[in-house]
Amino acid sequence: MNYSKLAFTDVIKTIQKRLGSRDTYQRVENMSYVDGLTPIEKEFISQMDSFYLASFGENGFPYIQHRGGPRGFIKVIDEATIGIVDFSGNRQYISVGNISKNAKVSLILLSYPMRARLKIYAEAEIVEINENPVLFDQLKPEDYKFRPERIMLFHIKAYDWNCSQHITPRYTIAEIESIIAPKDEYIRQLEQQLTDLRKELEDLNNFEP
Repeated sequence: MNYSKLAFTDVIKTIQKRLGSRDTYQRVENMSYVDGLTPIEKEFISQMDSFYLASFGENGFPYIQHRGGPRGFIKVIDEATIGIVDFSGNRQYISVGNISKNAKVSLILLSYPMRARLKIYAEAEIVEINENPVLFDQLKPEDYKFRPERIMLFHIKAYDWNCSQHITPRYTIAEIESIIAPKDEYIRQLEQQLTDLRKELEDLNNFEP
């Protein structure tokens, strides 16, 4: 997998050369081959609760869709394949229709707390649930209410990490609660100690020798 070689078409290389960045990216192309997802990417993907999916329509326009679910709903199947259960949504089926005509897609997985962004070139595959119930059992989220419509597989052709510039850290309520939980527990302990000390002082003041 070499993201740069796939991303940098001839016209892009011409622009890079004209603007002075071609030599740098030529070195990147020569050095950036990766043989599938590494443990770093697998762990990152397993923590995601959303991603952006870009497909290409018959109208000549790209279409970008936000896909979400419970944390971990994107499953790593092997070093070159990830998959999801496609939940019922607004039932427009734009991405599904686009993929039926052109399987080539792009994905962006973004972690605001980590200020990290993974971009993926892939070929998408639609699998009906009744065609592969074993795969559905492998991909379905646990303890999550949803109405499944199909399975989406993404056969990864290349991936790369973006820089963290302009990614502003943002946190979910659950993440904030986990961050402040130790402080809340410390405050609770201090309040209990204060209550105990006040009780001891009151007992001393009420003591009659």
